[in-house]
Amino acid sequence: MSTPLDQLKALGNLAKATEMAAYHKADRPYLGVPNPGIDALTDAWRAELTLDDRLALAADLWRTNVHEARIAAAKLITQARIRPDETAWGLIQSWVPDFDAWAIADHVSIAGQKRLVADPARLDTVEGWVASPHMWTRRAALVMTLPWTKQNFPKDHDLAIRARVLGWCATLAPDRDWFIQKAVAWWVRDLSKHDVEAARGFLLAHGDTLKPFARKEAGRQLPIPE
Repeated sequence: MSTPLDQLKALGNLAKATEMAAYHKADRPYLGVPNPGIDALTDAWRAELTLDDRLALAADLWRTNVHEARIAAAKLITQARIRPDETAWGLIQSWVPDFDAWAIADHVSIAGQKRLVADPARLDTVEGWVASPHMWTRRAALVMTLPWTKQNFPKDHDLAIRARVLGWCATLAPDRDWFIQKAVAWWVRDLSKHDVEAARGFLLAHGDTLKPFARKEAGRQLPIPE
């Protein structure tokens, strides 16, 4: 009987794998499996497995260090309703220090978004990531909190979280790393679609701290000076 990793390998393409390795630049095995193929497998596994077995499989896939396996691991636990979800959140936290490329980091961060929305008290943990020496951990603090940029009618506690994360953005704005600059710009740009005044206020206060490309991206949809 084939293992989940065998099933992923069966969908691989050597030429595509070579392209992916050159593109992502992280030193790990690549199989050359496109996202639709990973989606089909993870959908099938999700239907077949209990929650405990799915979490165990996600942990096993992550440990392989194979690019597509790590993407699949994240997809297996990307779900709004997981009860109980402490193990899923624990997995996500354990994976963050391993981040070394944007694609895997973003897939896990999408899973993390679901767990933070399910229990915003977990933001106390994420806040500690802002000061991490690991760039990808700092970035994850912003990517995982993107749901709070998207509410048109936020409640008071959501507004408080929004202000809290804007404080993190202000802390990270002087960070010269491209990925951090991009993440701050992403957060403020998405916020500008739903809360113009908060986004404008951030850029008026901190825009000069950002690199020019990030300041431009953050204010792309705002009528304010770049």
